[in-house]
Amino acid sequence: MDIRRLDRQALLLAGELVSQVKTDQLRLATPCADWTLYGLVRHLVSQNEGFAASARGAGEPWVVWRDGDVGDDPARAYEASVGEVTAAFAEDDVLERRFALPEVGEGFAVPGRTAIGFHLLDYVAHAWDVAVTIGAPWEPTDELTTVALRVAALVPDEGRGAGAAFRRRIAVPDNAPPGERLLALLGRDPAWTPGPC
Repeated sequence: MDIRRLDRQALLLAGELVSQVKTDQLRLATPCADWTLYGLVRHLVSQNEGFAASARGAGEPWVVWRDGDVGDDPARAYEASVGEVTAAFAEDDVLERRFALPEVGEGFAVPGRTAIGFHLLDYVAHAWDVAVTIGAPWEPTDELTTVALRVAALVPDEGRGAGAAFRRRIAVPDNAPPGERLLALLGRDPAWTPGPC
């Protein structure tokens, strides 16, 4: 499995949806309770910058994970951050490097292959957040959904809930479509609908 190729698919999936966001939608609430759509796009930009810094051995400071600037053109800011993280992930030995992930815990670090899997999961999930907020289709490929499901299944139940990256899992039938199972594993309600903040 080429995790970097799949990660680029996740970035493109989210980017296609971010490119559809209209200015008057930026104040909409999202499935991420603490963020408007503007805040969610800022998070996507910040995470790309944070993962890029971490890939290069500079991911410990919190500021590199929180300093994303969307400015007045969210789509352009997102694309710039995609260029940055894609270049960092393309470096030769990146899959074996240790990535600091301070959002998980102080001193927490994982091999690059694992970190890129986390990044992929984040962008597949947040692509749904953007899609459902603006009323656009969310259409990850079967391959991308399968890999995201594998990574999501590894997210421990501890540390889930209000204010955490993921909420508690939601029960769905075993025969639910893969995308619905993925959302449920991450605590997202497929029936969520947007409204003004």
